Amino acid sequence: MQFIKPDINIDFIGKRKIAYSLSGALLLITIVSLIINSGPKYGVDFAGGTVIQIKFHDPVSIDDIKKGLNAVGVKSSSVQTFGENKENEYLIHTDSLLTEDQAFSSKLQTELKSATGKESEIRRIETVGPQVGKDLREKAVFAIFYSMLFITIYISGRFELKWLLSGIIAGILSAAVYVFSLLNIGMLALTGIALLVATIFFWFLRLRYAMGAIVALIHDVGITLGIFSVLGKEISLPIIAALLTIIGYSLNDTIIVYDRIRENLKKYNKNPFDVTVNRSVNETLSRTILTSGTTLITVLSLLILGGGIIHDFAFAMTIGIVVGTYSSVYVASPILIEWDEYDKRKK
Repeated sequence: MQFIKPDINIDFIGKRKIAYSLSGALLLITIVSLIINSGPKYGVDFAGGTVIQIKFHDPVSIDDIKKGLNAVGVKSSSVQTFGENKENEYLIHTDSLLTEDQAFSSKLQTELKSATGKESEIRRIETVGPQVGKDLREKAVFAIFYSMLFITIYISGRFELKWLLSGIIAGILSAAVYVFSLLNIGMLALTGIALLVATIFFWFLRLRYAMGAIVALIHDVGITLGIFSVLGKEISLPIIAALLTIIGYSLNDTIIVYDRIRENLKKYNKNPFDVTVNRSVNETLSRTILTSGTTLITVLSLLILGGGIIHDFAFAMTIGIVVGTYSSVYVASPILIEWDEYDKRKK
């Protein structure tokens, strides 16, 4: 199906400087926000503690809820609304490891009724120990790092036929990350450094397709994390699943464009490189809009109608689809052009 004229010629590449400025500004906001907030805000899955979901039959104030929590010994806690306001549901987060038995639930309901004057229903109580949370956090970061790394190996092998070279780089980086992880270095910082080193390796070894792909993936994940940090949203296991899905989705778009660039380099070998890249982006535009549009409609439906439990996952996916589609056009492809122009200046 093609609803865009095949001879369309939008000057995407000519606007790449504007796109660089926009991406740079968003990534700068991400870095500043993460520094100010001392990293992402982790949910109970990663930070450890207890989360309680409570539904009241009538509206209540958060201050009254906190009074009821203090009465059962939950001193340091955060309370926030959950879902739509008319549902009168609240999420309670605390660093304490609370019991999940019926006696505690009954006592909590009694004290909350005394403090608020309203009946309540405890929907769930989830407890995660601090060590379990730390292990989950490290595994989540490892999953994101290795997915990015091995994806770039595939890109390099497929488009530049340098399987052995990219495999050696991946092996060295994987071993280095494992060794340094034993030294109790923060996993988030360690992964960031490893990805930066990988990008430098790709540059000096002239793996331009791999470099374009990994920069685009860092761009997508970084901006998604930045928006979550700015909005004060928590990073939980479903969000990690969303980030991994975003990586795969963004890569799929990038491979489609790269495939068309490779085909057109043979077909229009006398055209300037930037003209060929822009033509390739335009030729895949119909497919990109259809894929992104239909996926976005589904994710927006989950975001609007899916309820509080799946809201943050759908929100992350919405950001990822938009940013991933944008990066395929304005990050991954233009990097090939910048590389080509660098080679011309060098000669």
